[in-house]
Amino acid sequence: MPIYDYIALDSKGKEKKGLIEANSERAARQDMRELELIPLQLSLTTSEGKQRPLKRQIMGLGKSLSIKELALFTRQLSTLIQAGTPLDDTLRACVEQTDKKHAQKIILGVCASITAGHNFAESLALYPRSFNSLYRASVDAGEKSGYLDVTLERLANYLDKRQELQQSIILALIYPLLLVVICLLVIIALLTYVVPQVVQVFVDMQQTLPLLTRGLLAISAFLQDYAWHLIAAISASYILISRLLKRPKFQQKSQAILLALPLIGRLIRGINSSRFAHTLSMLCSSGVPVVSAFQVAAQVMPNLVIRNAVLQAAERVREGSSIAQALKAAACFPPIMLHLISNGELSGKLEQSLQIAADQQDREMRMVVATSLALFEPLMIVFMGVLVLLIVLAIMLPIFELNELVA
Repeated sequence: MPIYDYIALDSKGKEKKGLIEANSERAARQDMRELELIPLQLSLTTSEGKQRPLKRQIMGLGKSLSIKELALFTRQLSTLIQAGTPLDDTLRACVEQTDKKHAQKIILGVCASITAGHNFAESLALYPRSFNSLYRASVDAGEKSGYLDVTLERLANYLDKRQELQQSIILALIYPLLLVVICLLVIIALLTYVVPQVVQVFVDMQQTLPLLTRGLLAISAFLQDYAWHLIAAISASYILISRLLKRPKFQQKSQAILLALPLIGRLIRGINSSRFAHTLSMLCSSGVPVVSAFQVAAQVMPNLVIRNAVLQAAERVREGSSIAQALKAAACFPPIMLHLISNGELSGKLEQSLQIAADQQDREMRMVVATSLALFEPLMIVFMGVLVLLIVLAIMLPIFELNELVA
């Protein structure tokens, strides 16, 4: 059924924007009048058999669902389908529950594709930026097995955990980042304004300044004369590095270097291990074959080095190797996780073992982040204190020398 994007006036004369589903433009206008809306503008957005092309989605045109919106949408789908609501009615109900226009367009586009005769997974594939390969593979397995409601519930639980972990890391980083920004602003203010004003008095007296003071004045003069040049150089470097990181070879080399760093490498391995274990557990529980589950799990890994290692492990599993041995050969996953997977294979409870391994990795990652931040905050304060001390000494040393001359 076609979907129309409208601009209308409500009963109070206020302009309102939204989406409406109807068989024709005339029917859409009639439905709007029944809703006490006066149509001002009506345009076709997504219609039966005219969904947004896949190429445009891959190119990044259009806004995608955030992880929070996707988790909420999946939870609503799971609840309504478990209650026996047909899929197309469930999607329309989800549209009514959200006030985000881009989310309404995406959900209505999926609904229109289903109405046109496509299955759920194929309809989701029209929006790959919103529904990744993990999501689509799980839905496809749930549809084929007849347990779509259970699969969606597992997906919702997975997305909730991922969102919770992401929010906990972001909240933990707010204070250190704020501290860094304040420190930089204070130091720049001291170097560009306070130091030149105070030291200029001694320069006018033609007093020979100490080495520390002269060095600080040189830094201050550089910041005053070349501040915009420095900002331009930093911006250009950022753009250049961002473009280089889009190249697979450069991206893989840079990520390999990060993996070799002591603390950062451990954190990256923890994030990727947790995501891999969660993904593999959910896909295996949904009935996806192990090799296919490996390939899908590899696609959701943010680190290219570990992603390639997982794809190589998938080939070993295809050739007959056990999952634990294949992952051990990859040399990217912690021993405790490999031990849990090995026990799960032997006991026939692989999904449960993978879930335990994922939860354990989540806890360890939170601990690493908390420990790192607990060390970073006092170190940053000490560093700030040392810099301020040097600036104060640079100002006070000429005063001390002047007092000695007077004495």
